Amino acid sequence: MLNLVVLLVLIGSAASGLAQVSQVSARRQGANSGHAPAAASSQIFPAPIPGQVTWAPAPLVNGSPCLFVFRTQTELASLRGKWLGHDVYFSRPASGDAWYGIAGVDQNIPPGAYELQLEAVKSDGAPGQFTQLVEVSAIIYRSEVLRVPERFVKPTPEMQKRIEEDRQLKQRVFSQITQAAEWSGSFIAPVDTQVSEGFGTRRVFNGEVKSVHQGMDFHARPGTPVLAANSGQVVLASNLFYEGNCVVIDHGQGLFTLYMHLSEIQTEVGQQIKRGQVIGLSGATGRATGPHLHMAVRWEGVYLDPARLLAISMPELR
Repeated sequence: MLNLVVLLVLIGSAASGLAQVSQVSARRQGANSGHAPAAASSQIFPAPIPGQVTWAPAPLVNGSPCLFVFRTQTELASLRGKWLGHDVYFSRPASGDAWYGIAGVDQNIPPGAYELQLEAVKSDGAPGQFTQLVEVSAIIYRSEVLRVPERFVKPTPEMQKRIEEDRQLKQRVFSQITQAAEWSGSFIAPVDTQVSEGFGTRRVFNGEVKSVHQGMDFHARPGTPVLAANSGQVVLASNLFYEGNCVVIDHGQGLFTLYMHLSEIQTEVGQQIKRGQVIGLSGATGRATGPHLHMAVRWEGVYLDPARLLAISMPELR
């Protein structure tokens, strides 16, 4: 009987020793593999947010600006998104459950369904998410043959130096993104005249394809007052080689409008502009075949069709 008790004690001690060795071995393997021992995860994963996304214009096409509208009964502190590799910044009025974000579709995007990804922070600090497939259709833009002075097609080394200086200036201006919306209400045409050339036309200068028409041209006699399409801040007001006298307004959410070939600039960098305020007079400066106003719309590096932006019914944010 005594021998049996001794045997059971020995077996218990051996088992305890094996368990301790196993724990030490596991810790050593974790250290050697570079991984810490497993612990309870405290990471909070975004929960789906009930809501609805709509957009205008519909359907979307290549080259089109876009207003995304997200409606939800969930109280949100902030909302932003991803669309075609770009950030989308949302704002909302003081009252209401809708959030509004400006976006766009590059002219070279093929047709298809693309995912809009929304990330939110709820009023209690918890993260949330929402996804929506958005269909993009395709349209074909036309070509146009133009003749301009040879210096604008084959600039001299001195002119090329100035062109490069202009490029760097514009790069600095467009690299500064204002996330909050500066615009409020629908965009308006900068002049009350007919359109002479639409967006997206392939420009063939003196027999060579040199560019795509990344804006919209208006008939405008020299000296015609040019109005700001919406509220924002002037971020460029300079004479440039190609654009001539040029004004750029930052409307927030990554959106800019540009006004080119002005005979006179009547604003300055840093000025807060209201929709409909005069910013200059039309002319024919820079690379222009005659007096007219060129208006362009740029969103996060992508040029979009101004006519489609002017046709969107936009909310009053303030």
